[in-house]
Amino acid sequence: MKVWELGEFGLIDLIARTVGKPSREELVLGIGDDTAAWRTGKSIQLATTDILIQDVHFNLDNVTWRDLGWKALAVNISDIAAMGGMPCYAMVSLGLPPDTEVASVRELYRGIKDIAGKFDVDIVGGNISKAPVAIIDVSLIGKASQVLLTRSAAKPGDLIAVTGYLGTSAAGCRMLKSSLKPDKSMTVLLKKAHLRPNPRVAEAQILAKNGVKAAIDISDGLISDLTHICEASKVGARVQMDRLPVHPRVKAAFKDEAMAMALSGGEDYELLFTAKSSVIDKIRKIMSTRFTVIGEITKEHSGKVTLLDRQGKTVNWDERGWDHFRSQGQEKA
Repeated sequence: MKVWELGEFGLIDLIARTVGKPSREELVLGIGDDTAAWRTGKSIQLATTDILIQDVHFNLDNVTWRDLGWKALAVNISDIAAMGGMPCYAMVSLGLPPDTEVASVRELYRGIKDIAGKFDVDIVGGNISKAPVAIIDVSLIGKASQVLLTRSAAKPGDLIAVTGYLGTSAAGCRMLKSSLKPDKSMTVLLKKAHLRPNPRVAEAQILAKNGVKAAIDISDGLISDLTHICEASKVGARVQMDRLPVHPRVKAAFKDEAMAMALSGGEDYELLFTAKSSVIDKIRKIMSTRFTVIGEITKEHSGKVTLLDRQGKTVNWDERGWDHFRSQGQEKA
């Protein structure tokens, strides 16, 4: 069997089974959530890592090195946020072709510094190696209280909610890779969504402190990431497609494609979370960031997401989301 036949998430399951269960008592979470987590005294330490590879995750023809630096750290901060944690220390390892301009590396780190300063992250080390293409590998350490947001805590009857808008990053990716030339304000909106995502750290803190237990950040697409919650929690989910929060300008510009971007586009780095209706009502009164209830967790159809149209009829949808070994096309970013 080839890895493309197994797929990214099947491969992760295989690796988890191969290495077996960790033996240390202080470990809270190992393979299978947004971060690993272990107890250190009265707090919990979090760790995550993410790699960006040229012509797989990004194309230097349509992204600046500074924006690339921002995004490389942002995707890791988003993982820490999804657990209800605070990011602290980052290590950045680089693989670079020998003819890479020194000025480009400086711009990359300026982008990293831009977002590190915003979220109070210290850059504390890393590694550098020659490589055939540019590779940015970030490892991030964070911390959390004794309350974690996890993929495995969703319960039947929970409402499903998402922060912000869905599909805007995918629209930005489409714009950068095509001949689309929207007006200046639309261009700024889409480029920012795709190249400079804003991890929902403060919002996740509010969720964790006010009764939310289950969450994930939307990196691979709504359907894919909600499926992760369903599989980990052994529940099903119903999503009302007409409730999905799609930016009005994305709807106007991309029309029918906007729904596919919202469901399967990915890289929005918004929070997807579930909670009882009373908790949702409480969060709505506290959190200034907009969020939208899009469905409900169910007992039936464990591990599966069911899409419903405005009339409540089931909609078949083949595009689950990003999978490194199965997704077609060029670079993700």
